[in-house]
Amino acid sequence: MTEHFLSVEQATRRFAGLVAVDQVSFALDRGEILSLIGPNGAGKTTLFNLITGQLKVSDGAIMFRNERIDALPPHARAQRGMGRTFQIAKPLTGLSTRENVMVGAFLRHRAYTDAYDRASAVLDEVGLAARAEVPAAELTLSERRRLEVARALALEPELILLDEVMAGLNATEVTQVIDLIHRLNARGVTFLVIEHNLKVVRAFSRRVIVLDHGAKIAEGSAADVLSDPEVIRAYLGKKHVGHA
Repeated sequence: MTEHFLSVEQATRRFAGLVAVDQVSFALDRGEILSLIGPNGAGKTTLFNLITGQLKVSDGAIMFRNERIDALPPHARAQRGMGRTFQIAKPLTGLSTRENVMVGAFLRHRAYTDAYDRASAVLDEVGLAARAEVPAAELTLSERRRLEVARALALEPELILLDEVMAGLNATEVTQVIDLIHRLNARGVTFLVIEHNLKVVRAFSRRVIVLDHGAKIAEGSAADVLSDPEVIRAYLGKKHVGHA
């Protein structure tokens, strides 16, 4: 059996009579940037929650670095090298930008000065160093998105799951985030990304997975998947077939 960095095997999540994730399987190798796309309600964020531990699988298995993790709580998965952002940024608004990042840094740096230094380095990397002492409540949308990435990076993860981290950003801001992801990837960080902007998907992901009604309906190169008529119908609607 081939060993993968992350392996999702027949993952299923039921809510009463609703199957939100339906026997989804895929593998992610170290160093990849894999995009997960699909229409609203397709099950993408639910799948993220299964991988990171906010939800438990009803059936199936999740393997990370050759260890089965689907019974572990979120903090244990973070300790093993997994970080994530959330679709709706929810910083601790009563804390400064730096203090928000320090919360994550304490996972591996128990001393205050060490966590402070780690948070400072991360803020510099994501372009928020000048906003370190600003209350998180005062950050712009773009800055909050960067803070989400910073909080994930503070955990010193090997895998980061990005949940629509570019939603609501303008073209310049999107380019900046793409550049940041490429820099982190070149440094060795692996990414699984939920993204609705197909131009962004084409820009940085060689492989794409498509969910619809909780099930995986396609997997392959960005070019092949985004030109698949079934994917275009599911993701964009019939009127867009041929224009993805």
